Amino acid sequence: MERILVSACLLGHAVRYNAQDQRCDDDVVQRWVAEGRVVAVCPEVAGGLPVPRPPAEIAGRAGGAQVLARAARVVDASGGDVSAQFIAGAAQALATARAHGIRVAVLKEGSPSCGSTYTYDGTFTGTRVPYAGVTAAQLQAAGVRVFSEAQLATADAFVRDLERRAPARP
Repeated sequence: MERILVSACLLGHAVRYNAQDQRCDDDVVQRWVAEGRVVAVCPEVAGGLPVPRPPAEIAGRAGGAQVLARAARVVDASGGDVSAQFIAGAAQALATARAHGIRVAVLKEGSPSCGSTYTYDGTFTGTRVPYAGVTAAQLQAAGVRVFSEAQLATADAFVRDLERRAPARP
C-alpha cells in the first residue's frame, strides 16, 4: 500500500502561521486516512517555527528551488529571514518521505513551503508566482510526485497506477 505525505493543515492540524488549519474533507483524503496511508507533515513547524508566527513568503518573485540553492530567501512579514527554518523543514519532510518509502505527496497550495504550482511573490500583496515552495521543490527534486489539494482525483489515480504497476511493498 502506497503511503502518502499530506500537509498537516489539510488534516485539520492548527499549524498554519495564524494557528488555523485548512482542513480538507474531500472523500479521497478521508479514504486515505481510513486506509492508514497518510503521513502528516508540517515542514514549517518541523523546521522550528512557532505557531502562531508571522506570515512568510519567498522574496524576489523566486521559488523554493532558488531558496534551496541559497539564491533566494524566505522572509516573514516583519522582514525577518526564515530561510534556514524552511530549508530545515524541507529536509525533515524529505527524511520522513524516505523513511516511509513515500513517492506521493499532497501539499497545501500557495504555501511558501508546500505550494506545488504557485506561491506568493514576497510582497505580501497576494501576487502569485508559478513556482513551487521550498518543501515541494525539495520533494520533487528527490522524485516524489507532489500534488495540491485541488488535484486529489489526479493524485488518487496516480497512487492507484503506482500500485497496479509495482509489486506490493512492506
